[in-house]
Amino acid sequence: MLGVVLVAAALGIGSLEIHRLLEARGVAPFKLAGLLLTAAVFLDVSSPGHSGPPLGPAGALVLLAAVVHRGEAAAAVPAAAGTLLGALYLGGLGGTIAGLRLSDAAAGGWRVVLLLAIIMAADTFAFFVGRVAGRRPLAPAISPAKTIEGAIGGLAGGVAGALGARAVGLPDLPIVHGVVLGAAVAGMGMAGDLFESALKRWGGVKDSGTLFPGHGGMLDRLDSLLFGAPVLYYYFLYPR
Repeated sequence: MLGVVLVAAALGIGSLEIHRLLEARGVAPFKLAGLLLTAAVFLDVSSPGHSGPPLGPAGALVLLAAVVHRGEAAAAVPAAAGTLLGALYLGGLGGTIAGLRLSDAAAGGWRVVLLLAIIMAADTFAFFVGRVAGRRPLAPAISPAKTIEGAIGGLAGGVAGALGARAVGLPDLPIVHGVVLGAAVAGMGMAGDLFESALKRWGGVKDSGTLFPGHGGMLDRLDSLLFGAPVLYYYFLYPR
């Protein structure tokens, strides 16, 4: 499916940005092994019921074999740890975005729309509420501009986005579930934003990349989605 291919491509670009962040701190990642592990984890998560064998262990073996091949433990172990972090971050969390689309032939597209609606509405509400009423910092050591008031606005926006998507394309989603999912996904999305900000601070860079001039890199666009998607992924994975 085109949507899944686009998600995979975006995650591949994000993986390269993670590698550049590691290099900015003097850590030489295992690039090829990292991309293979990212792809393996992505496939396992996005299609949990596929008929083939799990690919994650094979990808992990490739990475660990690369550690042995490099030889110098003092440099190889931190490199492997950073590479593994990137693979789990992009492949594991990103796989849940594709998993939403693949989880149901008829409703999968609307499940992705639900994720996008929640995150976009949460970001919009958080920005405007923070600008108008923001007083108390949310995480000053990581992102000084974010406020508690803005975060509360973001939670409200997430609920509004969820109920809007439900009304248009997911009428079978109970309203109470929509409210809870909207708040939970919005909250995790804000956590994802802060996590990526922490990565950039660690790497000593303002943006994860330059793919979108004036708006940063791919990770700057994916951060909230990566943390928010698993909430919906697990919700829709198991029948109620």
